Formats: sequence, C-alpha cells, structure tokens
Amino acid sequence: MEIIPVIPRGYCKGVVRAINLAKQTAHKYPNTTITMLGMIVHNKYVVEACEQLGIQCVEEKGKTRLELLDKIKSGVVIFTAHGISEEVYHKAIEKGLIVVDASCDDVTKTQLIVKEYLSKGYEVLYIGKKHHPEAEAVIAISEHVHFIENENDLVNLPKYNKIMVTNQTTMSIIEIYKVLEAAKEKYPNIEILDEICNATRIRQEAIEKLENIDCLFVVGDPKSNNSNKLKEIAIEHNIPNVYLIETSNDIKEEWLKDANRVAITSGASTPTYLTNQVIQSLNNYASTNKLLHLKIDIKHLLD
Repeated sequence: MEIIPVIPRGYCKGVVRAINLAKQTAHKYPNTTITMLGMIVHNKYVVEACEQLGIQCVEEKGKTRLELLDKIKSGVVIFTAHGISEEVYHKAIEKGLIVVDASCDDVTKTQLIVKEYLSKGYEVLYIGKKHHPEAEAVIAISEHVHFIENENDLVNLPKYNKIMVTNQTTMSIIEIYKVLEAAKEKYPNIEILDEICNATRIRQEAIEKLENIDCLFVVGDPKSNNSNKLKEIAIEHNIPNVYLIETSNDIKEEWLKDANRVAITSGASTPTYLTNQVIQSLNNYASTNKLLHLKIDIKHLLD
C-alpha cells in the first residue's frame, strides 16, 4: 500500500495567527477570566487545548455571536478567526470587556470589500454557509447584503442596476461556480469578486490533481467548513472512498481493504499533530497490516 500525504495540508496563516494570539493572551492575563466567543477555529481538539491554557469557549448551536456575548460578564473576550460584526465588537467594548480580535486577515479583507461596494450604492450578494460565523458577520453589515446559499436563493431577488457578488472564504470552487453562473445569467452586468482565500484554494486544487487514488482521508472536525469542502471536492473528483475523520483512531480497517493508493489531507483548522498521527498509523498498517491506536497528547495541539 502506498501512503500519499497531500501537499499542502493543515493550518493556514489565519489559524496560526489566531492560535498564537490565544497563547499570548493566556500569558498576558494569567489571573483574568478569558473567554473565546465561539470556537477559535472549527476543531474541538484545538478548543480543548485552549481550555488547558485557561481559555473557556462559549458556544451554543443556533446562537449568534451577539447572543453568545451575553454570556460573557467580565474579563477578556477573544474573537475567533471567522471574523466579527461591528455590532458585536462595540457591544463587547460597552460591556467593559478586554477585546482580542483573532479575525483572519482574509476574512477582514472580504468585509472591507463589501463595505466599499455598499458605499458606492451596490447591492451585494454573499455566497456562504447558513449559520456560519464568517457569513453571519458579513450579513450583519447591511440590509443590502443578500445571503445566497444556492442558486434557488437568487430566484426571488429583484432586478438590481448595481450589483456585486462575493463569497465566504472557505467555500469550494465547484460550489460557488454554480451560483456564480446562475447569478451572471440573472444579472448580466454583475461584478464578481471571488474571495476564496488562497489557503483554501490551493488545498482544494491539490485534491483535484490527485490521480488513481483508492481512498482519501480528510483529517478535520465535522464542523469545519473547509474540511467538509475538501471531502466534497474529492467526491466530485471521483475518488471512490473518501472519509472525513477527526483522529487516527477513527480509521476502520475495512476501509483499507483492497486499497493500493491512500492519500491524506487535512483542513486549514486541523493541527499538524493530528494529521501526522494519521500518517503514522497508515504507514504502520502498510508495513504490518495493523492500525496504531494513538493517544492524543493535548499539549502538542497548539504547536
């Protein structure tokens, strides 16, 4: 069995920055309550590692960042890599919280682009994933930002003279292409600004370039949009067996039966440590026909 680690994979610059900010904050405020507004990145093991540093995470399904902020009474609040709305930022200041903003630069750039076009009188279509915090922050900018999840969301929109379309940074190339084509058909003069971040794009393109792969493991959290998009692209690319796993211990031996070429990639929010464990376990299987059951050492997850 040939084991093929896909390059590139794992942490992007925005995630590295967010994790470093979290570690710096824990060091700077050792005797202060520190709370993460949502998951710092969509990986539960990274959240657990932050908790080991004394950083608590407030998260509740169906709750917006603005609603979650009500649960934080004092101390430091860390905004996640997914970006935040101005309303949330100002509310945190009004509550007297110390604010640490770990928003990814690419996410912030998209927000600035949206604001620039709104200031010029444009209506903005924003392609994203419903309830995702990155999309939530952009939609909150203005009532003239229209959320689009798929082509059907375009049907009831009126005709606009000045219109621009952009997208959440972690969407798949395939996914936004379909919506963009439908948007161009309805609005022939629409301006298109593809904001898929470079880290997301090159990881997706690396999957598209794979050939003769029998099985692909995507290491990532089920809540991670960019990890799920890697899986979807692999399926679209006709890789016969694609599995989204969180750790090496999720691998089942029957998945590897008759597999000659096995590839491994990981989402931009997945610790290298976890991906390396998957590679180690698969290499052991290739040589001994046995998967390794590896213990996760939390202290390595923020390296």
